[in-house]
Amino acid sequence: MRIRVRRTGGFAGIERSAEVDTSGRPDAHEWRALAEKAVSDGRHLPPVGVPDGFSYEITVDGRTVYAADPRLTEEQRQLITRVLKEGA
Repeated sequence: MRIRVRRTGGFAGIERSAEVDTSGRPDAHEWRALAEKAVSDGRHLPPVGVPDGFSYEITVDGRTVYAADPRLTEEQRQLITRVLKEGA
């Protein structure tokens, strides 16, 4: 499973993105469960965010959804944090 997160917006407007390939990882089942829940709660069009808030594009195996602060689900927040931290 390939998971990509793209973060835009924020006070400085600096874009950040990262990607994780879970194939072959011992924790792949955890990533899959988290990614599936995060995507199922996502929107098909970018939502209106708040001033200086972050907007996110989450792509899992070619399926893209959108989310924005402060209305992220807990699973979206966890997935975004893990991908941006552990991804390349």
